[in-house]
Amino acid sequence: MSRLVQLGPLPVASERPIPESGPMTDGFGRRIEYLRISVTDKCNLRCVYCMPEEGLPWLKREQILRYEEIAEIVRVMADQGLRRIRITGGEPLVRRDLPSLVRMIRAVPQIEDVALSTNAVLLHEMANELRDAGVDRVNVSLDSLRPDRIDAISRRAGSAEGIFRGLEAAERAGFAPIKVNCVVMRGRNDDEVADFAAITRERPWHVRFIEVMPTGENLGVSADEFVSSDEILENIGRIGDLRPVAGPAGNGPARYYAFDGAAGTVGVITPMSHNYCDRCNRMRLTADGQLRPCLFGHAQTNLRDPLRRGEPLEPLIRLTLRIKPERHWLVQGSDAGSGGLLALSQVGG
Repeated sequence: MSRLVQLGPLPVASERPIPESGPMTDGFGRRIEYLRISVTDKCNLRCVYCMPEEGLPWLKREQILRYEEIAEIVRVMADQGLRRIRITGGEPLVRRDLPSLVRMIRAVPQIEDVALSTNAVLLHEMANELRDAGVDRVNVSLDSLRPDRIDAISRRAGSAEGIFRGLEAAERAGFAPIKVNCVVMRGRNDDEVADFAAITRERPWHVRFIEVMPTGENLGVSADEFVSSDEILENIGRIGDLRPVAGPAGNGPARYYAFDGAAGTVGVITPMSHNYCDRCNRMRLTADGQLRPCLFGHAQTNLRDPLRRGEPLEPLIRLTLRIKPERHWLVQGSDAGSGGLLALSQVGG
């Protein structure tokens, strides 16, 4: 069972009472209507900022939520105001028959939006079926435009070919908007940010640059290769003026910009340089059924075991709202604020 925990210099504590019914609102007045669901901790890549090259001790099959269990949690939370879902991993497409889960989620009347985050290596095989099942939008991880660099960052030979094929399949299948996520690292791909941004002038892609977030297994990258969003935008500004824009449909924290007349947008996601926790509208469900009120920190509530015992979940969800922290306490190059996470893949990123 989750409990009050200490995160950084301040305690995790609600400033106002949590309603016992009605829409999910945490103790800092933030309305929670978005759930990121990790369907697996496994991934077919080993990206340097996300997971150690040798992988991690994987969850056992019996520890992982069945699709029917995920759908039941979504139904309970939908009655409390959940409206938007993102399916993540690890890499979600490595889990068998993912479209069947999408159909179960789409059968919940209150759910308005279902999105997918993927590295796209397997997407060319599944894009049409996922679109037909009810996925609205996809976010694709692409950390370079150069195949050799993609393979080096992912530490899997041939991954670049699969990612580019997946992006083409996503366009053909009609996913919109298509968001391309690039984790920027000094000396690996930071010299490509202007090239990425230039794509948005011609293609309706929404390229988002993400600052490296520290976990136990990427501290070297976090300490030595961090590039701030301010530096990224300054570099892009050398090829043209960017103006702030509203950006595409979505539920995330990116700030968006565009070149005049561009088909797409440029976004920055700034967990380190510009904290956006005051706008947080989400919780996370891990592959083994832990409801996490924050990506980082120790606080989480076990929903899997009570669900399997037939116990009501709503009181546990309300408890998780009480322990949602006001903000995270990440420190560049340190795992002090990561809550013991070894890799982002453990909780769905």
